[in-house]
Amino acid sequence: MPPPASSSGRTGRPPRTSRAQIMTAARRLVDRDGWDKLTMRRLAAEAGAAPTTLYHHFRDRHDLLAQLLSDYADTIVRPELPDDPRGRILAAATLMHDVLADRPWIVEVLTADDVIGESALWMVEAIVAGAVDCGCTPEEAVDLYRGVWYFTVGEILVRANAARRRAEDAHRPIRRDTILGEVDPARLPHLAALADRWPTLVSRDIHPQGLRALVDGLLPRDPDHDTNSAAARARRS
Repeated sequence: MPPPASSSGRTGRPPRTSRAQIMTAARRLVDRDGWDKLTMRRLAAEAGAAPTTLYHHFRDRHDLLAQLLSDYADTIVRPELPDDPRGRILAAATLMHDVLADRPWIVEVLTADDVIGESALWMVEAIVAGAVDCGCTPEEAVDLYRGVWYFTVGEILVRANAARRRAEDAHRPIRRDTILGEVDPARLPHLAALADRWPTLVSRDIHPQGLRALVDGLLPRDPDHDTNSAAARARRS
């Protein structure tokens, strides 16, 4: 029996779903349902392809996630960073925060799985190199990057999870506000005084101020009095 004719009138095997089509379907599925719902079987259904087709392009789900992150990192416009090393740290860290805040699911993937695209490593390099140029040892530079990363992850996930909860339970009062409204002023006077303003205060975007304070707190303040800094050791040598 001859193979069935395609809609274009040609005969033979149907065209294989391309990697670009699969990646588009993967991004659509993740944006709609969350990265934890991304399985090879669900992706195949989303892309309208056989599950075996996916394995022509990806080894497994881990490889798929890694390539998703790499593709997204490739879209990030790399700006001209300041010459000042502290300015480079702040600029790279701010960009890292801003691009991840647009897609909080990427933060969840990075914190739950050891997958990172090489295309995004230049931001890590800029932070570490800036710290070294400010007088940090390599170990201190890594510690500074870790501090920036944890601060960034925490800020993004707290805001994303709070927004999701508010969207899901829009008709219910926020438990935090209810609890704060009932605190005993004699026992918790400051919280009682701030209870009415608390929702407004905690909704402010203070990431830039917090980032500057964190970086300044981790950079050597005075190399002449910092016995652990590379600059201090260079001056003594």
